[in-house]
Amino acid sequence: MALVINRLPTSQIASHLGHYDSQQIERRRASLFGLVVLLFLILVAGNVAEVDLAKFFGNLGELTSYIARIFYLDNGHSVLTDPGEWFWGWKKWLIHIGDTLLIAYLGTLIGAAGAFLVCFAASSNLSRNKTSCFVARRVLEFCRTVPELVFALIFVVAFGLGPMPGVLAIAIHTFGALGKLFAEVVENIDMKPVDGTIATGGSRWQVIRYAVVPQVLSNFTSYGLLRFEINVRGASVMGFVGAGGIGQELIEAVRKFYYSDVSAILLLIIAAVMVIDLVTERIRNQLIEGTQRR
Repeated sequence: MALVINRLPTSQIASHLGHYDSQQIERRRASLFGLVVLLFLILVAGNVAEVDLAKFFGNLGELTSYIARIFYLDNGHSVLTDPGEWFWGWKKWLIHIGDTLLIAYLGTLIGAAGAFLVCFAASSNLSRNKTSCFVARRVLEFCRTVPELVFALIFVVAFGLGPMPGVLAIAIHTFGALGKLFAEVVENIDMKPVDGTIATGGSRWQVIRYAVVPQVLSNFTSYGLLRFEINVRGASVMGFVGAGGIGQELIEAVRKFYYSDVSAILLLIIAAVMVIDLVTERIRNQLIEGTQRR
C-alpha cells in the first residue's frame, strides 16, 4: 500500500512562515528591549550606589597586591618555605574554629527547634485560622530578613563580647529561614493520613505526631543539615563584630597587617567548611536514598 503524504498548499505554507518570522522578530524586539531596560537599571543602581569605575580600576592593583602579600612571611620568603612559621598559631586557631563550629551547631539546633514548633502554624493546610498563619509567616519573615551581623551587633551591645551574641544571632536567622522551608514542606504533604487521624478523634498534636511528622522528618533533617553548613560559614565572620569564633582572630590579623596569619587562618576556615560540607552532604544523600526506598 503506497504511503500518501498530505502537503499543504504553497499559499498556506507561505502564510505560516510569514507568521513564524513575525513572531521571531517580536521576540527579538522584546529581548532587545529587556536588555536595554536592564542596562538602564544597572546604570541607575550604579549611580545611586556611587560606583566609581575609575577608582575601582585605579585601585585594582592594591587588591591583587594584598592577595600576593598574604602568601609571604615577614622575612620576605614564601610561606611554603617555612610552614611551621606560617601556621605558628595553629593550636590557638583550631580552638577558635572549634568555638565557631559550636556556635553554628548550637544556633542551628535552637533555630531548628523553634522552626519545627512554628512551621505548623505557618502552613496554610494545617493552620486553624488565617490570622495565626499570617502572624507566624510575618514573624518568620522578620527573623530571616534582618542580617545575622545586625542581630549580632545588637546582642554584643546587650550581652557583651563572646560567643553568646553569635549563637543568638544565628538562632534567630535560622529560625526564620528554616521556618519557611519547613512550612513549605508541610504544605506539600499527603492530607489523607491527616484526615484519617482527625476522623478517628485525634487531637491536633496527635495529627502532627502521627500523620505529619513521619512524612516530613527526612526533609526537615536534610534542610537542617544544609542550614548548619551555611551557619558554619556565617559563624566564621561573627567575630568581626565581637561575637566570638575564628572571625575575631581573622579581623585582628587583618587590622594589624599580619599578612601570613590572614592566609593561614583563611585556609583553616576553608578546610573546616569543606569537611563539614562533605560530611553533611553524605548524611543528606543517605537520608534521601532511605526516603526513596520507602
